[in-house]
Amino acid sequence: MDDLGRYSRQILFSGIGEEGQRRLLKSKVAIVGVGALGTVCANHLVRSGVGYIRLIDRDVVDLSNLQRQSLFNEEDVNLNLPKAVAAQKRLKTINSTVTVDAVITDLNLDNAEELLAGFDCLVDGTDNFMTRYLINDVAVKYGIPWVHGAAVSSRGMFAVIKPGKTPCYRCLFPEVPAGRGETCDTIGVLSPITDIIGSFQAMEAIKLLIGASTSSNLEQIDIWDTSFFSMDITEGKNPQCPSCVNHQFDFLNRSSALQETYSSLCGRDTVQIYFREKRERDLKKLSEHLKKNGKVTGNQFLLRFSPNPETTIVVFKDGRVLIHGTNDVVKAKSLYSKYIGN
Repeated sequence: MDDLGRYSRQILFSGIGEEGQRRLLKSKVAIVGVGALGTVCANHLVRSGVGYIRLIDRDVVDLSNLQRQSLFNEEDVNLNLPKAVAAQKRLKTINSTVTVDAVITDLNLDNAEELLAGFDCLVDGTDNFMTRYLINDVAVKYGIPWVHGAAVSSRGMFAVIKPGKTPCYRCLFPEVPAGRGETCDTIGVLSPITDIIGSFQAMEAIKLLIGASTSSNLEQIDIWDTSFFSMDITEGKNPQCPSCVNHQFDFLNRSSALQETYSSLCGRDTVQIYFREKRERDLKKLSEHLKKNGKVTGNQFLLRFSPNPETTIVVFKDGRVLIHGTNDVVKAKSLYSKYIGN
């Protein structure tokens, strides 16, 4: 018989019990984005005994993350660790009996189905709209429930989306918002709100996994003025929704104009560059090339190159590139072409 002693206090809760705990142990969850919301949610799900958790993240741990991203510390910053790897290391020390799979990549239309299909639940720990629409398309296509979450400044929101039963994300937000909108690098973010929203997301994910009733509202919270707002979304289904009604998955469509190769990231002046075709960098060879033009550090996962004090270029083994120091895509393209090339 399985040793359920570590979950004894959770099993005592009547809403879960031993049967619910055993269901958790057999469950699989994918968390997209291992930042403020993702680390909180991953921490709770690992401690709760979810049997298999996949962490998907494209970024590395930065000093500014430590204010709110609860699984990281200064050593992770000094080692230039990818967030997925740093989180995996910490989570394994918390519960070694569950499987934590770290995937260092950007979720995009070329890998989304491969990385997300087959899971029992998806969790949104992202910081941008495009990825949420992508998660929604995969979730609807494969019938996977997912938990949306967002936090900025002192405000946060979350909602449970169950394909075929609730409105999908595109029903609720039919159009991709223009521009970047309010982000943590423009108006900041408070640590307690990310803890709160991430915890609610984890709780809703647990309910989904054990078959319990979940929230039917889009819940919004502001911790600065202590305000709460619930919007019932049960009647929000769009009868012409391209995704959940017409099964037109625009964000998985390679010919769709909604896709882009360059994107700005939340948290600092950064442009990400990713490539549709799969490629793998020879980091050792690239390091020798870049040393002629600036300071190079790195590990088996990535190289960090600084040609000047204002610019840092991070190159991942899978070919993806982060250019820190600008939100200007044209400038980012120029820097990439100048130092990295093809």
